[in-house]
Amino acid sequence: MAVQAVPTKGNLMNAKKSLALARNGYELLDRKRNILIREMMTLIDHANAIQSKIDDAYAQAYIALQTANITNGFCEDISKAVPIEDGLKLESRSVMGVEIPILTMDESEKFDYLHYGTRMTNSAVDKAFILFNRVKELTVELAEIENSVYRLADSIKKTQKRANALKNIMIPRFEETVKFISDALDEKDREEFSRLKVIKRKKLREGAEQA
Repeated sequence: MAVQAVPTKGNLMNAKKSLALARNGYELLDRKRNILIREMMTLIDHANAIQSKIDDAYAQAYIALQTANITNGFCEDISKAVPIEDGLKLESRSVMGVEIPILTMDESEKFDYLHYGTRMTNSAVDKAFILFNRVKELTVELAEIENSVYRLADSIKKTQKRANALKNIMIPRFEETVKFISDALDEKDREEFSRLKVIKRKKLREGAEQA
């Protein structure tokens, strides 16, 4: 259904300008969507690799903990000496306007063995501590990636929605408006041309009769 607009040259220029902007907007959104999808797919591949590492790290860490419990006695009291992690820092980077989190841990206490005494512990406790610290690092990395994927997926969905609105609604509407006004102006020009020809023939007849 043609959009009813006053068929003037000014409205035609405005409609063509809006159509050009809509097409340019669609191209930009389509480019943004493709970049975000590539970024998300890269992160998903990374997340799968990290998840596999976490599974292996957890398996090794629990085996080490069992060994420590057997050789050193239950390590519950020892574990209380290890402080709660509070060195996590959150920053961000932007990918096509999408804020992607960057999580980092305080490296200063990464392998601080002074959290628990070494006189009443053995190497099995140290190994369990190191392996669970590795689990913590991988968990932080995976959390960063999964949150990034979620944000990218949400932005891709919104970008796709806007791109579809331009492609399927706005662009066809402006195209229809341009065609409607152009056809109306062409018809008006043809009518004006025909009117001028009639006037010219009439004047020629009147001139011939007067002669």
